Amino acid sequence: MIERRPPARTRPLIVGLLLIFLGACAHTPDNNPAAPPGEVAVHDPAEPVNRVLFGFNRVVDNWLLKPLATAYGWLPEPVNDGVHNVVTNLSEPGVFINDLLQGNGRRSANTLGRFLTNSTVGVLGIFDVASHWRMPYHDADMGQTLGVWGIGDGPIIELPLLGSSNSRDATGRVIGLFLDPFGQTDSETVDTIKTGKRVAGTLDNRYQALPLTDRLEQSPDYYQAMRDYIARRRAELVFEGRVGAVAPEAANDDAPAPTASPEQRPTPAGAEAP
Repeated sequence: MIERRPPARTRPLIVGLLLIFLGACAHTPDNNPAAPPGEVAVHDPAEPVNRVLFGFNRVVDNWLLKPLATAYGWLPEPVNDGVHNVVTNLSEPGVFINDLLQGNGRRSANTLGRFLTNSTVGVLGIFDVASHWRMPYHDADMGQTLGVWGIGDGPIIELPLLGSSNSRDATGRVIGLFLDPFGQTDSETVDTIKTGKRVAGTLDNRYQALPLTDRLEQSPDYYQAMRDYIARRRAELVFEGRVGAVAPEAANDDAPAPTASPEQRPTPAGAEAP
């Protein structure tokens, strides 16, 4: 199947239209961007529709992604660690671009150092040598970048197969496609790497999220618990980008380990690797 991409001359126009859309749905950012996020206000005007889509996502998760992730967890730990490290390493170029767009010099230097170290000494990213050399992993994506720039969350959108998001982060996903270092090429080799990264990243993300989703499923309202957790985690990521935190603290002890995608965050239908 041939993947069709918009002509290069149309890409700035598409990105511009997306930014206009974001401006229309954004709310005023916090007056004190250096303050850690407290209680996050969630705007969910389409909740009935979102709950229907959430139900669909949960069926897909229960019958496909969760069983696959559970089986993946039965593999030897070195195999799981190697897949996780490779997926994370392949995400570093995208993280680096967003670090630069956010004006975070220390974070971008840390990300570049991680990528060079793990791609060489870490044998193409199989081993996370950089973390042992005091270059910790941090996440960054276009949705976070837009938040750092002051664009508000906008309303909640439940995306089929991708889970809960807000309009800013959903638009950031689309913009991120045009900034993806692996996305602007016709090379079959690069396309194969990109496909492998997406498949392995989806499986690894879902596996990493199993403890969290198992806990949230015990809540009286799973939809609300998942939606609010993701909204809070996204607010924390925007805060980390604003202050330029190189080694962010985990949101809580049950949060999944850092993975290739944030936006990605644990969702009932899994998270697509960026």
